[in-house]
Order: sequence, then C-alpha cells, then structure tokens
Amino acid sequence: MPRLEDHCWSCSCSPKTETKHSSGANGFASKAEEMMSIITAMLSSAYGSLLDVRTANLIRRGLVLFTVGVFLALVLNLLQIQRHVTLFPEEVMTTLFSSAWWIPPCCGTGAAVIGLLYPCLDSHLGEPHKFKREWASVMRCIAVFVGINHASVKLDFANNVQLSLTLAALSLGLWWTFDRSRSGFGLGITTAFLATVITQLLVYNGVYQYTSPDFLYVRSWLPCIFFSGGVTVGNIGRQLAMGGVEKPHMD
Repeated sequence: MPRLEDHCWSCSCSPKTETKHSSGANGFASKAEEMMSIITAMLSSAYGSLLDVRTANLIRRGLVLFTVGVFLALVLNLLQIQRHVTLFPEEVMTTLFSSAWWIPPCCGTGAAVIGLLYPCLDSHLGEPHKFKREWASVMRCIAVFVGINHASVKLDFANNVQLSLTLAALSLGLWWTFDRSRSGFGLGITTAFLATVITQLLVYNGVYQYTSPDFLYVRSWLPCIFFSGGVTVGNIGRQLAMGGVEKPHMD
C-alpha cells in the first residue's frame, strides 16, 4: 500500500514539471521565429541591394552604349553625306555635323539595345564569350568598323556588286577576328536584316534617299555595314558587362 508522502509528492510535482517543459518549448519557438524574421529581413535587404546595383549597372552600360552610338552615327553619317551617298531634305538638316536630327538618337538607342543584348544572350546560351576580352581588342574592332564604313564611300569599283562582296568579306573578317561566337554572328545577321528593312521603309516613304540604289531603295552594301556595326557594338557591350577587367585573351 503506497504511503501518503509518495502520493503527495507525485501530485504536487507533476504540474510543475509540465509547466516547465511547456514554457521552455514556447521560448524556443519564439526565438526560432525571431531568428527566421531576422534572416528573412537580411535576405530581403541583400536582394534589394543586389537589384539596385544591377539596375544601376544596367543604366550605366546603356548610357555608355547610347553615347557611343550617337558619336559613331554623327561621324559616319557625315562621311556619307559629304560623299553624296545619302541625300536628306534640306528642311530636316541641322548644323550638328550636317546630320538629320533624328539619326543620332535612333542610332544611340539601337546601339544600347544591341550592346545590352549580346551579354544577355551569352548568359542565356551558357556560352560566356572569352575570345579577346580586353579593351585594346575592342578599340581595334571599332577602328576596323570605321575603316569599313570609310571604304564603303571611298573605294571605287566597276559596280556596286564588287564593292558589296568586298565589304561582306571585310565584315566577316571583322567578326572572325574579334568575335567568333555563334551568338555574335546570329545577332549581327539579325541586326543587319532589321536595320536594312527599316532603312528601306524610310527611303520608300521619302524620309531620305540613297544615290545610285541597287538593292531596292538602298545600296547593296548597306547590310554589311549594319552587320559589322552590330558586332562592334556587341563587343563593347560585352566588355562593359565584364566591368572593364582585362583578361588574357585566347588566340
């Protein structure tokens, strides 16, 4: 027969033990919830900061590419106007490099879009471009592109077909020398096609015109210029996406 002391001991201690375990579990749960809240806040803050940095970097690269596009458009369009390759109505001309006012912003916007697309496509395809990733190579690519444009208005051939074939070979040589990527070639072809179609529509609607057109309303060598320009701007965009850190290139 159990004694009275044992019965009293068990009855008085059991509620206290259960209360102690219950309060410990509640404290642990509240601390875990607090830790999760802190971790969630830290992750949200880090994600917001990373998003801000990426947005700022994207805007910076876009502005640089826009400026490059505007500058190249002014210089190269001036060369074609001086050689009477393109003719604009007098009412749309401005004193800034004797160019139509809408050409620089349009070319700058196009350069920004193309330059931002190149590294995005490389990342999407999982093929990071590592061939000649340095600013010296990019500057040489720009020089060759300007030279191809200069040749399009300076070289004299028996007909435009010979000039177009020569410029096509030079444009492919530019891609092979400074790019050699499938994404670069594909985007260059796409740029040449879309830009040529837009130019055809502009000339068809009388915005401006080309002298001696032999490819519908434009010169047959124009797609070659657009292709080499797309490759050049793409290389600039890729280099900007790398943050300007030079890396040894692969010959």
